[in-house]
Amino acid sequence: MSSAVSGEVAERQSVRPPGTGKDPETRETRGARRDRRLLWALPPVAALALFFLYPLALVVKQSFSPDTGGTSIEPYTEVFASEAFREALTTTVWLAVGSTAGCLVLGFALALVIAFVPFPGSRAVARFIDVFLSFPSFLITLALLFIYGTVGMVNGAWTDVTGAASGPVRFLTTPWGVLLAEITYFTPFVMRPLLAAFSQLDTAQIEVASSLGARPARIVRRVILPEALSALAAGGSLVLVLCLNEFGIVLFTGAKGVTTLPTLVYSKAILESDYPAACVVAVVNVALSVGLYAVYRMVACRAGA
Repeated sequence: MSSAVSGEVAERQSVRPPGTGKDPETRETRGARRDRRLLWALPPVAALALFFLYPLALVVKQSFSPDTGGTSIEPYTEVFASEAFREALTTTVWLAVGSTAGCLVLGFALALVIAFVPFPGSRAVARFIDVFLSFPSFLITLALLFIYGTVGMVNGAWTDVTGAASGPVRFLTTPWGVLLAEITYFTPFVMRPLLAAFSQLDTAQIEVASSLGARPARIVRRVILPEALSALAAGGSLVLVLCLNEFGIVLFTGAKGVTTLPTLVYSKAILESDYPAACVVAVVNVALSVGLYAVYRMVACRAGA
């Protein structure tokens, strides 16, 4: 009889619903830990909201506030209907896409040489790429001006030799000069993930392909390129986002007639004092940047970056 009762009690305890016994203490402990984590997260979240989200909200609000007062989509309709905005958007897109394509081709070729063609100082060059990433964009543009500018080294040498009044090199103040400057500056952003991917590549595959008589071009196409596609996609996505928002290169090249979305924001806000239009262009630029950054993060996660 007593054994049956004790068995019944044990069975009831075994089917006791969760949350009884010591479970409430466990939930309280977890709740306290969660509250402490939220408390620690509150200062950085508040700082982010104060210094980033709040100004961004003000920009969005101003984009719906025409000079006539009130709240309206009139600034958007005016900006979207303007020829200057359409030209700036087209210029921004083709410069970003062209620069990204150039960076992918040049970066892939240079990364191949550094990773698979042994030469003295290859490690130093690879380390210099990391340092190059910290350089400001206007510094590279300034260096190009010293070389290819109107009074740069190339034109100076030409006038000294021929006695001409001016040199023939004037492309740096054209859209092609902006394209060259962006490719020069952003190529290391493609090379860095490529070199990381090449360092993890099994060289035995290359040796086997070479021993079977495969030519270097075929080895690159069939062995190396498939392993580098994820790194190429990640680096290309990042360069596309950066080129879309580049301001210093366009400004320092002094390219006439080259207006991108960032320079249009500057022109509308500083030169024309048309703040609603400037905010509209800024909102469009931010929307494009966030969308491309989401693509970059997705690709980078798949690449393991």
